[in-house]
Amino acid sequence: MYTLVYSINNEKSPETVYVNLTNACTNSCVFCLREQKDDVCGAEMWHDDKFTLDDVIEQFNAYNPAPKQVVFCGYGEPFLKKDMMKEFAQYLRKNYPEIKIRVNTNGHANAIYKTNIAEEFKDLLDEASISLNSDNAEQYNEICQPKIENAFEEVKSFIKACNEAGIKTVASIVTGFDEREINIENCEKIAKSLGAEFRNREFITNGY
Repeated sequence: MYTLVYSINNEKSPETVYVNLTNACTNSCVFCLREQKDDVCGAEMWHDDKFTLDDVIEQFNAYNPAPKQVVFCGYGEPFLKKDMMKEFAQYLRKNYPEIKIRVNTNGHANAIYKTNIAEEFKDLLDEASISLNSDNAEQYNEICQPKIENAFEEVKSFIKACNEAGIKTVASIVTGFDEREINIENCEKIAKSLGAEFRNREFITNGY
């Protein structure tokens, strides 16, 4: 069966579980672990998207007691499965209102759908962690290799949109994956100027 819901280190009663809705992505980041390995803590991440919401719910309900946090993450961009993501978030809000819901995203959603996705999800997400990854468009394109135009500006726009929608917003970068110099101070300034918190994630060799 596909790995749709997983925990770090295969914990049986984790505080956080992750939801792997898709393997599709509009970036091909040079540091992405999916280019190096097929699993997270033994959980196979690759699938062909041929599953239903009931399959997601079934795997989620295998965790008992329920976790404190659900994160849309995995080996793809969660918003590319926007409708299923929304349906599962609605299921959680109805049945587990105490659970915090976060998305880890590349920030391309508004560009993909040509509408304000942040506003659409404002009552369904507690937090959005958005990959800023650089302080300038040229380096962003080198690192993330986006498939959409004007991607860096779109990411910044989405960070601002999430903050304005009342979603706790964290703009993140990844450092330490090669010898590349990333201006951490400038990235933090950009994040704060857009109303977001800032996080520098140290690259984890071979991931989890």
